[in-house]
Amino acid sequence: MVEAGAVTKADKTEFADCWGTSWKTPYIMRLALSAGIGGLLFGYDTGVISGALLYIREEFRSVDRKTWLQETIVSMAVAGAIIGAAVGGIINDRFGRKISLLLADLLFLVGAIIMAASPFPGMIIVGRIFVGCGVGMASMTAPLYISEASPRRIRGALVSTNGLLITGGQFLSYLINLAFTHVKGTWRWMLGVAGVPAVLQFLLMWSLPESPRWLYINNKKDEAREILVKIYPADEVEEEMEALRSSIEAEKEMEESNGSIFQQVKAAWDNIVVRRGLYAGVTVQVAQQFVGINTVMYYSPTIVQYAGYASNKTALALSLVTSGLNCVGSIIGMFCIDKYGRRRLMIISMFGIIICLVLLSAIFFRAASTSPYVSTFESESFGKNSTCPAYLDTSNPSSWDCTKCLEYSSCAFCSNKDSKYKAGACLALNDDIRKSCRSEQRVWYTKGCPSKVGFAAIIFLGLYILFFSPGMGTVPWVINSEIYPLKYRGIGGGIAAVANWCSNLIVSETFLTLTEALGSSGTFLLFAGFSIIGLVGIFFLVPETKGLSFEEVEKLLRKGYSPFKKYPRDEDDYKH
Repeated sequence: MVEAGAVTKADKTEFADCWGTSWKTPYIMRLALSAGIGGLLFGYDTGVISGALLYIREEFRSVDRKTWLQETIVSMAVAGAIIGAAVGGIINDRFGRKISLLLADLLFLVGAIIMAASPFPGMIIVGRIFVGCGVGMASMTAPLYISEASPRRIRGALVSTNGLLITGGQFLSYLINLAFTHVKGTWRWMLGVAGVPAVLQFLLMWSLPESPRWLYINNKKDEAREILVKIYPADEVEEEMEALRSSIEAEKEMEESNGSIFQQVKAAWDNIVVRRGLYAGVTVQVAQQFVGINTVMYYSPTIVQYAGYASNKTALALSLVTSGLNCVGSIIGMFCIDKYGRRRLMIISMFGIIICLVLLSAIFFRAASTSPYVSTFESESFGKNSTCPAYLDTSNPSSWDCTKCLEYSSCAFCSNKDSKYKAGACLALNDDIRKSCRSEQRVWYTKGCPSKVGFAAIIFLGLYILFFSPGMGTVPWVINSEIYPLKYRGIGGGIAAVANWCSNLIVSETFLTLTEALGSSGTFLLFAGFSIIGLVGIFFLVPETKGLSFEEVEKLLRKGYSPFKKYPRDEDDYKH
């Protein structure tokens, strides 16, 4: 999944230095990992709903029958994250990074308890909003705390651990989902377990100090020095205190000249360099979401069921593979971004994504066109009252297949006893009939139909993740940390992050509705179309920032970027 959180790049040397420094000063790693649990919670709470939703649908028929309710349960965490990120910025500045993380933990815990104890779907939605607020606060506070409480020379490597913990949290959520498939309470345990690492982080953070930078800003210089003494060698403490002083004074000067948030936005837009930077920064953030990545992260077990794997356990197990590939892709991206460049990595990533989406569309089209037919004999063998009413009322039952049967929210498909690819039964969707179907060793389908090409869909879903994660998963955040002038970096990155969260909300809130309206094939083809538009936007609007200083990026944008021009590093305009 791709989430709103800045990524700081780190090279191999920095990782080696990070390991050596942390080994000598374990206090540094304690700070980073304690705060990094926020990233783990972020990943867990955004990933766990994909599996829990399967069992929520089974327990609450209103959820199973209403696509908009499923989408709302999933997407309200994103809506909460937008609120949490907005409020989190204020709390970070006024009360500190530590308090923000502690509050995020409380929100995680309260949300987990509400969801686990929910007697009806509305309470699950409320719990998701609480969790989302925690996600929004953690997404911005955890990397900020780590970066401000880390030695400069290993800061990138330590902040990168937060990104790894996010994908690790997503992977953990699939493992937890799989572990609770046969436990009474299934989805309640899946959602409630999020409270455990929240309590753990709360206890760890309680014993840790505030960020030295925040303490210095708030005139607690002696406390800031005490923390720096634990982080830096004795001969570097004064140098770091001086660096803090000059950096904070520069920031205060900028804040005084920037004015209100509205004045800052207007000033940013009026500046040609910032405006061109926003064209690039917002383009990559919106493209990141509209390739459909979070439909895979939020709904991957459901997508697996669309491919013909009806068993919840099988769907969760196969989804675990895609989540694991996301972790692998994140690691690949960390080592490729400085070697191959941001722009090239994104373009390669987008080409791979488009190919995979087109092939997924073709596979799902093939699966739908070869769907097993509905047999009147098979349907009525369960009793006429068990047959789907829509099938009984149709004037042309011989034209019905499994796909047609599942178009009706009151119908389910029960496979043939001899072979799931032969004609089966279209039955009314209720628990007693489902038990009758399964008691005869048949498979009960409510989302997708039996398909001989279903495994190909899983393969290309995995390839889609592998193409996405190293490029479009990581690079947009790096681009947004490099493309704005220093004075406008906060406001520019904030606008792009809001664009990312809002795009995430739109995609997650509409995916199931799109699959009902267009079918799985049409939906993936639509995302392929969005990806082509995104690729064109990246090609024409996003410059390569690899190896350029902030000043060089600013000069490049001032002159106007074109993909058909060369920008040699040795031109006079680039010397500084």
